[in-house]
Amino acid sequence: MIVADKTATLVLTGTGDVLEPEHHVMGIGSGGNYALAAARALVETDFSAEDIARKSMAIAADICVYTNNNIVIESLPSAA
Repeated sequence: MIVADKTATLVLTGTGDVLEPEHHVMGIGSGGNYALAAARALVETDFSAEDIARKSMAIAADICVYTNNNIVIESLPSAA
């Protein structure tokens, strides 16, 4: 599972490890490397984090036969 806020991006693995990615971008799953490559290309744009995630997953779904385009992004409102 990937969790993130404005200051940190972390991966929580199935074995309980907590990993911090290089470049503040992470991809997981069968299409994770495709999504990661797309996200790293998009991270320097003016897109929001959610837009980057959606676009990256759409690219991964087009490339990887094991990744589909049924995407659910869950987010919490920002604390002011």
